[in-house]
Amino acid sequence: MKEVRQKFKQITFDYFDVPKDVVMDLPRITIIGFYQIYIENYKSVVKFTDDYLHLKLTNKEIKIIGNKLVIRKIWAEEIFIEGLIREIKFID
Repeated sequence: MKEVRQKFKQITFDYFDVPKDVVMDLPRITIIGFYQIYIENYKSVVKFTDDYLHLKLTNKEIKIIGNKLVIRKIWAEEIFIEGLIREIKFID
């Protein structure tokens, strides 16, 4: 059933020219320099310290390592982080 749903989403994406992040519930990540990161479509915060952020996404997880990280804004599906970003890792 999950495969049918994925195929339907792909056909919808191809036919209507809708952005993939909208149809497939993928994260949209915007990085501004080394100091700001904005993530849409995240699911939950797993762990946060001033040098580490671990987020759960739809099918993966993301880890952000840096210095003096601060959550500037947090909404249900969006998060805005500032600080010196040193490394970004995607985990299956």
